[in-house]
Amino acid sequence: MDHMGRVRKLQERLPESGLDCFLATHLPNVRYLSGFSGSAGALLVSERGATLFTDGRYRTQAEEEVRGARVVIGAKAPAVAAAEWMAAHGGKTSVRSRMGSQNRPVIGIEGETLTVGMRDRVAAALRGKARVRSAPDLVGRARMVKDAAELAAIRRAAKLGASLLRIACEEIRPGKREVEIAAAMEYEARRQGAEGMSFPTILAAGERSAVVHGRASQVRIPRRGFVVCDFGVILAGYCSDRTRTVHVGRPSSKARQFYGAVLEAQLAAIDAVRAGVTAEDVDAAARNVLKKRKLARYFTHSLGHGLGLEIHESPRIAAGQGLVLEPGMVITIEPGAYVPGKWGVRIEDVVVVTDSGCEVLAPDDKDLVVI
Repeated sequence: MDHMGRVRKLQERLPESGLDCFLATHLPNVRYLSGFSGSAGALLVSERGATLFTDGRYRTQAEEEVRGARVVIGAKAPAVAAAEWMAAHGGKTSVRSRMGSQNRPVIGIEGETLTVGMRDRVAAALRGKARVRSAPDLVGRARMVKDAAELAAIRRAAKLGASLLRIACEEIRPGKREVEIAAAMEYEARRQGAEGMSFPTILAAGERSAVVHGRASQVRIPRRGFVVCDFGVILAGYCSDRTRTVHVGRPSSKARQFYGAVLEAQLAAIDAVRAGVTAEDVDAAARNVLKKRKLARYFTHSLGHGLGLEIHESPRIAAGQGLVLEPGMVITIEPGAYVPGKWGVRIEDVVVVTDSGCEVLAPDDKDLVVI
């Protein structure tokens, strides 16, 4: 990963944002900019360079992982340590400002993720020698478009994640508990080298298939009905996400039609993805299909989301989202329809936006699987 290049691009954005430096405290952003994957870290980026602050638990890990930034080991919360360091060395953080003058340096913080309490501690640690301001989402915007190394990592994660459906189909049997099936899938993920799951595995059978985020429970698989399987893995820090819906027992003609409508919506949305279209246009492509099938009221969530170091990233693929898609964006396409007390179906793939369309990661046959 080109961490130094990412820091340089951020440095170029500081002046136009009215900032002398930027304090990254959201750990996925810290990792994106420096490579550090520990659970306690803050990265201070100025026009002069980048400094990672962490504690003694991560001394060796930081030395191994961090690229393009100096490492400072301290005993305080990393964000506080960064603020104290800036108060002591502020004259070296900017070529435009001088500590103690009326033109105090401005430090941009990640207001969406930094707690109010930590913001207060950061401000106090600066001792009036710099001003704190919530910064634009500079790193989040950069993360929306993946570079070649990120795309390679996500492709590997998607391939590993996709292989878990085979385990699900082998394990799903009437009378077996949802958690048992999820456990088998998660064990296989670990066995193949996954660092963990992207999120708690969703496995919802029968009437529970209508629960959008129906995490695996003690409920037993019924003799007949849909089973929604939504799962993903983390590999080399990057997430995958996939949903497939299978059917236990012989499906009725209405069940097949219901499944077919969701699949048609998903394929229409995938066909709509390309650079230059808006996120809401892609969402509308799926909703229009379900509207024609008189199922629009049962599609109760957005069509998809960005994916990368986090399972949910920008952009959001939903109505009212006018963001224009760009090549290299990685998004999910996951329409669903859920009839409370009866059944639900969701089908999801991860795609990479290209100039002429999109690349579906780990593509496979999406005909209804009957168990």
